[in-house]
Amino acid sequence: MRDTGPFFHGTRADLRVGDMLTAGFNSNYRDGLVMNHIYFTALSKGAGLAAEIARGSGKPRVYIVEPTGEFENDPNVTDKKFPGNPTRSYRSGLPLKILGEIEAWEKFDADFVLELRRKIRNGMGEIIN
Repeated sequence: MRDTGPFFHGTRADLRVGDMLTAGFNSNYRDGLVMNHIYFTALSKGAGLAAEIARGSGKPRVYIVEPTGEFENDPNVTDKKFPGNPTRSYRSGLPLKILGEIEAWEKFDADFVLELRRKIRNGMGEIIN
């Protein structure tokens, strides 16, 4: 069954309703890697984690987004790390439209976030781009 959302994207960028998120920007997790896809999830907690570990100095933000076309399971987490797609994580080569922003989401444990940041700094493995 195709996931119908709602969908979320976590970032530190300050965006507005109607803005479009597009592929073609540097990875939040690896220097020098330009991403071919834009990533999103149907779980606000997962988008919040992405916002918390994203590079940049802005505050972590979670946006409600709408895919503008086809999307697929994110191969960086689905099947490779979590059989099926329990994280409801996706990616698309097409833009995501910002529909709104949520101000609060369920947070991960602070120690977990710090450990994940450390792993990212030290190179946490291949990114399927």
